[in-house]
Amino acid sequence: MIDLTGRTALVTGSGQNAGLGIARVLAEQGARVVINDIHRERAEAAASALASEGLDASAAPFDVSDSRAVQSATESLGEIDILVNNAGNAGAGEMKQSRFQDMVPEDWVPFVDVNLYGVMNCTHAVLRGMCEREWGRVITISSEAGRRGLGIGVSVYGAAKAAGINLMRHVSQEVGVHGVTANTIALGLMNNVPEEFAAPLIKAIPMGRLGSPADAGHMAAFLASEEAGWITGQVFSVNGGASAF
Repeated sequence: MIDLTGRTALVTGSGQNAGLGIARVLAEQGARVVINDIHRERAEAAASALASEGLDASAAPFDVSDSRAVQSATESLGEIDILVNNAGNAGAGEMKQSRFQDMVPEDWVPFVDVNLYGVMNCTHAVLRGMCEREWGRVITISSEAGRRGLGIGVSVYGAAKAAGINLMRHVSQEVGVHGVTANTIALGLMNNVPEEFAAPLIKAIPMGRLGSPADAGHMAAFLASEEAGWITGQVFSVNGGASAF
């Protein structure tokens, strides 16, 4: 049985949706969970909701794309044993789908800032401490858009997600000797998308349903566990079988 008692987990972008589901499952397995969100009220509300369930949760609002804010926040939090890089999409802004040829360079920035620089900032901030303590788990939440090409107007988002995947691969080779693992979860279509967008796509999912926050949470909890200590540098697709590779 997975037991994360005594571990502290920072889950970025966990004020809602999959991030909150991941935080909840980690806390249910005994971890002290730090809820991060760019919006203070959302982080605090999520932490309060988990605390009301008897779980150990606190809020740490900051912008993952701001390296100074990340460094300041993580220093104040103390030892972080588990980092889940979940913050994504377009950061604080709305994720708009658009063909690459119709975009301008300014449109690329929010996707790269949160999905690549956010991952780099948070990972860099906690990695040295993990190595010094000879134990750590870095888990980055990616997307099927980071593994394969899709014609749905998410090219820059997908490119940044793919970069996060490869960052984990390289980091895993650098820190494995210190008992630190670095892996990626590539999520498929989740249940936070509009029904009209999801309905035709569900037909291509062998399991016949969209993914839930708990689905993401259970995979993250396993990768955070002692049982997953010999797994690193890998990408795990959690997508209901939508792509069988």
